[in-house]
Amino acid sequence: MTVEEALLFVALPYSSITLFVAGHIWRYRHDKFGWTSRSTQLLERRWLAWGSNLFHYGALAAIGGHVVGLLIPEQLTHAVGISEGAYHLFAAAAGTVAGLACIAGFVILVGRRAYFPRIRRTTTWTDVVVYLVLAGIIVLGLIETIGFNTLGTGYNYRPTVGVWFRSLLWLHPEPQLIAGAPLVYQLHATLPWILYAVWPFSRLVHAWSLPWQYLGRPYILYRRRYGLARR
Repeated sequence: MTVEEALLFVALPYSSITLFVAGHIWRYRHDKFGWTSRSTQLLERRWLAWGSNLFHYGALAAIGGHVVGLLIPEQLTHAVGISEGAYHLFAAAAGTVAGLACIAGFVILVGRRAYFPRIRRTTTWTDVVVYLVLAGIIVLGLIETIGFNTLGTGYNYRPTVGVWFRSLLWLHPEPQLIAGAPLVYQLHATLPWILYAVWPFSRLVHAWSLPWQYLGRPYILYRRRYGLARR
């Protein structure tokens, strides 16, 4: 293990996770009223509707693909009868659709923020950092999906990047595995840790403020109307 491998593929992930957890605790305790997406929907709606839906649905699909690809070992998919060729064919097709939807929504959202002066004035330095990191992650992901696995000869990242990622969870890191992967895969695996480190201090915290109460709430709320108190 070289010093560079230890820093990028061991120290960075664990430092990022620590900052991610501690930062959220600090933010919730000291900035509850700032725990918001700082929505600009009142300033512009049409671009937001298209960009937000494309980006969020594309991102959710991409995250689901990463969960399957990184957390589920090859042996398990083979055991249920899914060949490696079939797996990569489905992953390439689904990843291409998700990636294109995600980048289309991202371009719309960034263009909206740059085009409308009132929205541009609400942009903070953390927004800029998040946008840059997200742009890198999305572009690198498309290069992997389209450049390597769709148009190229393909690269099986599951025995290398996947095993390295799971080794971090088992607290027995194996950075030498990802060190042998193509550079684009190394960069794509490194940038998310930077995003996780910035996450607690950005508007991304709104992802945890889901309105769970709406799942069990009736469609129509009935409230009792009390009569005037008698004198």
